[in-house]
Amino acid sequence: MRYYTLCLLVFISTYCLNMTFISIFYHRGIAHESVFLSARLRRFVIVAGSWITGIDLKSWVCMHRMHHAYSDTLKDPHSPKRWGIFGTLIGQLISYNKTLRELDLKNPDYTAMVHDLDFDVNILNRKNISMLPYAIQLAIAITCGWVFNYWLLGSAYFFGMMSHPIQGWLVNSFGHAVGYTNFDVSDDSRNNTLVAWLCFGEGYQNNHHRFPKSAKFSVRWFEFDMGYMVANILARFGMLKISKVRFTTSPTDGFGYWAESMLFEVGANVAPDLSPRNVSKMKFRSKIANDRTAPSKI
Repeated sequence: MRYYTLCLLVFISTYCLNMTFISIFYHRGIAHESVFLSARLRRFVIVAGSWITGIDLKSWVCMHRMHHAYSDTLKDPHSPKRWGIFGTLIGQLISYNKTLRELDLKNPDYTAMVHDLDFDVNILNRKNISMLPYAIQLAIAITCGWVFNYWLLGSAYFFGMMSHPIQGWLVNSFGHAVGYTNFDVSDDSRNNTLVAWLCFGEGYQNNHHRFPKSAKFSVRWFEFDMGYMVANILARFGMLKISKVRFTTSPTDGFGYWAESMLFEVGANVAPDLSPRNVSKMKFRSKIANDRTAPSKI
């Protein structure tokens, strides 16, 4: 029983480490700058990110910004409208490899998306050894099984560390096909509660696409964003800062109240939390059909 508990703890720990890199460092930190990493942590993420996640940071940011700029159109790198829900698992890999190639070729359509980044594609990808992190993690897992006869423990380690393809598929597919909406936005983004709980709040795609500069993806009182909680813990240790932003709520901004317009002073770059009492008085009427955020502002 203790062995199985250890295996579960190893999987959860490595899975959460991967999600922390992707959801907080890559996504909220570098792609959107809704959190600002300390200089030391930023350097570490740039160098070590590919080794830990198996995903190149610059290419991931480029692809993600393209997703926001062309969400659920034929130019969206991983929309289920383009690839289908299950096809997105392969489609996102195809788009990721294409992004790597286009950045290497200095295609302006791609480089414009990441012109603000002061680092290059990771050396693993420049040297065509991008599978090395997977090989190393697999070697560690096989060592656990072959040498120590802990096959389940090794498997838990490997699938936790290298879990991003599945995480990404859940968010990119179900987050744009299955779930409820809080806002009427110009794409098919949805809030999928199960995916949000599994992926550090990333399943709240509808909220995120309405407030892409918000470090907090949850909006309503019953929504839980574990990634935002982890970001606050890291902020307490001085590893990052959560940016502050104001959200104006008014009919023209598309976030209508039955009562008079309100201005939320948000202390940690979040969309307003909606209490049950206020939810019953609200109409979510976001109108941003023609609002395509500039790549550098995503």
